[in-house]
Amino acid sequence: MAITLEEVIFDAVMILRPDRYGDARGYFEETYRADVCIRYGIPTDFVQDNHSRSTYGVVRGMHSQHTQPMGKMLRVIRGQIQLVEVDIRKNSPTYGKHVSIDVSETNGRIVWIPPGFANGFAVLSESADVAYKCTALYNPAGEVGINPLDPELGIRWLIDKPLLSDKDANAPGLSSI
Repeated sequence: MAITLEEVIFDAVMILRPDRYGDARGYFEETYRADVCIRYGIPTDFVQDNHSRSTYGVVRGMHSQHTQPMGKMLRVIRGQIQLVEVDIRKNSPTYGKHVSIDVSETNGRIVWIPPGFANGFAVLSESADVAYKCTALYNPAGEVGINPLDPELGIRWLIDKPLLSDKDANAPGLSSI
């Protein structure tokens, strides 16, 4: 198979790893296959692709949508990030808990983030290009944000001085959502 399931976290977040075929010229890998998504229960009806570029120390997040819930299939095209997913599914036994995942161009991981998770990341390399496919269109009116530095989350970011947008720095804590 060209893409294999590496790990499932909180019975929902999936880490996938594509087979990489390389030689002296570089490498080739398949980064999306509908048949693999179907096999693992991942939707295939993606309606929006996003790409962000950030510099070292930037923390983006924690973001989710409660109206038009959005699933995301995320990968790093260039650089390295610390991806963090917080379970905000009502009545989930892991509500409020988070997982930290190393995602980079080197390890090639692709992460499926279903609706019900607030996600964010810290850039660990000089810069990082992050691309993700979305199952819903961005809906600013339905967006919820959690301050990524909220002590209640207990996230140990792997950078010394996080750089946040004003929106993320002023977002409420987990107990406010």
